[in-house]
Amino acid sequence: MTDHPGPIVIDLPSARRSLAFPRLIAALRAAFIAGATVPLRHRHILEDANGTLLLMPAWRGATAMGVKIVTVYPDNGKRGLNSVFSTYLLCDGETGQHLALIDGNEITGRRTAAASALAGDHLARADAASLLIVGAGHIAGMMADAYAAVRPIRAVKVWNRRPEGARALAARLCAAGHAAEAVEDLEAAVRAADIVTCATLATEPLVRGDWLRPGTHLDLIGGYRPDMRETDDAAIARARVFIDTDAALAEAGDLTQPIAAGVFTRDSIAGSLFTLCRGEAPGRQNADQITLFKSVGSAIEDLAAAALVWSDRSA
Repeated sequence: MTDHPGPIVIDLPSARRSLAFPRLIAALRAAFIAGATVPLRHRHILEDANGTLLLMPAWRGATAMGVKIVTVYPDNGKRGLNSVFSTYLLCDGETGQHLALIDGNEITGRRTAAASALAGDHLARADAASLLIVGAGHIAGMMADAYAAVRPIRAVKVWNRRPEGARALAARLCAAGHAAEAVEDLEAAVRAADIVTCATLATEPLVRGDWLRPGTHLDLIGGYRPDMRETDDAAIARARVFIDTDAALAEAGDLTQPIAAGVFTRDSIAGSLFTLCRGEAPGRQNADQITLFKSVGSAIEDLAAAALVWSDRSA
């Protein structure tokens, strides 16, 4: 037997260079069309630490295999730290050899933003030009670039529970070339937006269904547990609802709670990223429809992003 040198380490800057949104969105579209084996994620609640440990494996035949290890600590903002830390282990799908350890935070953030933009490419109006970002964290900071890859975004507004966070993100977005501003009236901002994207750790609804004007696309990223919500029952009832994968129906409070209350049913789901990308479910059908995309993340997205990073290792 020949000794294997072990996985190479691919840091955040290198991963970021490989994951430009137009390219990553195309890779995710191809991954959802091709499919992969994605077992249920292993999720462990760390009650004493107020945290969550996630293990997310996926493989695509002998082509590629990998697993992401994630820790989620919602209180980290008080410590000046990100709420999510992760590392991705990419393996050879034929031999099982460990190929690379990749910065998982960058993979997680960028594939999450790209998945929402991929859904938005099917669900947002073609002329959608105004974007409201609810939240000011790591993933929220990526949403303007992600949506600008699929829609002609000309105006970006940012709302956050802590106004100083919204101001800081708006300033960074302006420096990056976006016409962005912080706002404090969430209702008015929702009513004026073509696309509303929420990337928070909220446990109570922030965006109300009554605020959504005809034609709005609502994107819910943050609520990954049954006790977390970013919108209310009225929004779920008014919208054509799409999900990334079936895991959203088991894990996302924005769906599990309305289902439990009898205001929404599993059969009311209009489609998933699999059916949208494969042309098996229609996306937006007219300019006045309210559409909603609820994601909880999928290891198929991580695998596609990691494979993209690995393909650039010699560049």
